[in-house]
Amino acid sequence: MRLLVVGIVLSVLVLTSCTSRSGTITESSSKPPDADEVLRQEPDADIFQWDGSVYQADVEWVQELELTKNELLGEIVNNAQNPKDFQNGTATKLPIGSMIYSTNEGGLYILVEVDGELRKYLLLAEG
Repeated sequence: MRLLVVGIVLSVLVLTSCTSRSGTITESSSKPPDADEVLRQEPDADIFQWDGSVYQADVEWVQELELTKNELLGEIVNNAQNPKDFQNGTATKLPIGSMIYSTNEGGLYILVEVDGELRKYLLLAEG
């Protein structure tokens, strides 16, 4: 019995000595990439920002999906290559005036109409 008590006391001492003395808790979090992060990795990316999120075209598996247009969300109002100039409605390649639509297939995808053609864009989520 005495050996068991000594073992428990030693275990508690070892476990408490391994804890942080400062009492602070470090939390890590991830966030969706912004235009700056995307353009640093791929300077020629076809992206736009909408509702605070970045969407990217030319994602191979997305191009294979059958997506259908739902509600009109807005339009592209600015073009920029400098990430600091990005705001909602800013695109790297889409022409100003291109219409942005939600899809019936969910919030991960957006369709943009350019000259009567629908282009598929994927929401860039947390990484």
